[in-house]
Amino acid sequence: MLATPPDFDVLIVGAGISGIGMAAHMQMKAPEHSYAIVERREDLGGTWDLFRYPGIRSDSDMHTLGFDFEPWRHEKSIADAPAILEYLNKIVDDRGIRERIRFGHKVISANFREDEARWHVEMELSDGSRTHLTANFVYLGSGYYDYDEPHDAGFELGEFEGQVIHPQFWPDDLDYTGKKVVVIGSGATAVTIVPSMADKAEKVTMLQRTPTWMFARPAKDGVANFLRKVLPEKVAYAITRFKNIRFQDFAFKRAREKPEKVKEALYKGIEKALGPDYDKTAFTPPYNPWEQRLCLVPDDDLFEAMKAGKAEVVTDHIAGFERNGIRLKSGKLLEADIIVTATGLKLAIAGKIDVSVNGEPVDFSQRYYYKGCMYSNLPNLAVVFGYINASWTLRADINSDYVCRVLREMRAKGSDIVNPVMTPAMEANIEEEDIFGDFSSGYLNRAKDINPKNATEYPWRLNQEYVLDKKRMANDPVDDGVLIFSRAGSNAQTSEEQLEAAE
Repeated sequence: MLATPPDFDVLIVGAGISGIGMAAHMQMKAPEHSYAIVERREDLGGTWDLFRYPGIRSDSDMHTLGFDFEPWRHEKSIADAPAILEYLNKIVDDRGIRERIRFGHKVISANFREDEARWHVEMELSDGSRTHLTANFVYLGSGYYDYDEPHDAGFELGEFEGQVIHPQFWPDDLDYTGKKVVVIGSGATAVTIVPSMADKAEKVTMLQRTPTWMFARPAKDGVANFLRKVLPEKVAYAITRFKNIRFQDFAFKRAREKPEKVKEALYKGIEKALGPDYDKTAFTPPYNPWEQRLCLVPDDDLFEAMKAGKAEVVTDHIAGFERNGIRLKSGKLLEADIIVTATGLKLAIAGKIDVSVNGEPVDFSQRYYYKGCMYSNLPNLAVVFGYINASWTLRADINSDYVCRVLREMRAKGSDIVNPVMTPAMEANIEEEDIFGDFSSGYLNRAKDINPKNATEYPWRLNQEYVLDKKRMANDPVDDGVLIFSRAGSNAQTSEEQLEAAE
């Protein structure tokens, strides 16, 4: 090993929910370890700072999208981006995290040198120059999609003379007052944009090729707001969080076990909002509930805009783009001054960082997840990929807590390398499963070839059951015989052999 220590014990990539959460957990649970956060943008927030489209909000309640250590204090539990950014900024200021963040640092590459037990991380600064940092451990809080380019649906815009906008790159100066707007897509982004633009636009049309299951709920959680009045803040938050986690778990399992019953309930909710004469086919996907994420309609906002004649949902295919709108295969022309292509995200692995070990490039598609937190045979690196069927932060919290346990174990053992070792014998006996199970969302399916592998059995999987994961991550021993602790220069395959070899 080198006589000089690395610049930091832990380098956290990304100052969004995942990165800020890891920093806060480290300060509480691994305070003897040094860390820094590098963030490519000029402000914190990640997703919530990048996306600026009208009405941008959470599609999970903030009692579960919020952290386990920081109560959500706003009256609305379905929160908009400014409220979420306020929450994150309060955390980094109250806990002294802001001074640990290096903004305008885009990570280009990261190479782990086993002989040094450290990552060499190359970054590009805002002015185009390069800088270099070293760290014993890297924590990727860089999200799961490509910040530079969204999914390209391949539209040939032909003679269309109006504006075409993707939600990922929303212009600050867009004036849509009195304009005809067509939003292409039926996912969470479209369902958010349509009612938000309807207040100023002449009319907003959501053009969908395939419907999405939708459910409405109040933006305010009455139980949470009542509990905050009668109980200490942290107690009220813990109870609400427990309630919502259990409800999420119940609702998902109910959808899997009795999909027809869940469909009936969803239809009833839409009928209550739109009346008995609503077009049921526009809200009937060709898949069961929770085979893709349900779209949240807070306070019936989409349905209210439809009833007011300010918004409509059209199910059809695009035949072509004309000077003043979109020609559908049915022959109908949707007139448009502005077209919003809310057609989905493009996934990216490891923040598109060139990751290598001893100079050898890492192909993540050939690795297995380890406990939904690390990767097989990839030392000193952890990651967050949030839940598909629940709030992102639930996974971020348990992964951060787990990595803090790993860091403490490393220090206790005197080791500087930790590696989820998958031997050839282990791999030969693994039964693989699709990493996203039977979730059929387009953005997931498009990225299957770049995602890591997934096994049917723990620990080599990205599981989708938070309640079970939380128990395992908190209670299972860190030193489980799979996670191998060693010192630089050791080539052994068991923790005992590795530590002995380094002595």
